[in-house]
Amino acid sequence: MPSTYYVGTSPDTALGDSPNYFYAIRRNADGELFLVRSDQLRDKDSITINEPGSPSENFEDLEPGIDYFDGIQANHEPAFANIKYPQYRWDDRSILYYVDDEGQLVQRINYSYNYPTGISS
Repeated sequence: MPSTYYVGTSPDTALGDSPNYFYAIRRNADGELFLVRSDQLRDKDSITINEPGSPSENFEDLEPGIDYFDGIQANHEPAFANIKYPQYRWDDRSILYYVDDEGQLVQRINYSYNYPTGISS
């Protein structure tokens, strides 16, 4: 029976053979890291790939299922002036990242993690 919540391709097949988890990372001017994790079949939020600016400085090659790690040049500058997340990847697995009490970056695959609330450091 067709769903009344979408038009066109079923959300279960919208990405075809592409993995449904999208992970993107960026660093701000203060050196803080930001990671976006989105289940493209469940999450309703949009992800901004390019910040406002000249269209000639946009990254235009986003493709579902294709990883991108070349967004940072040798001098640590972004390859495209407007790109918000210069590195991203797709995966079939639910991966959660966090920094443990010893300051190590930890990756949990297919296991939940309750992130602490409050100010980060």
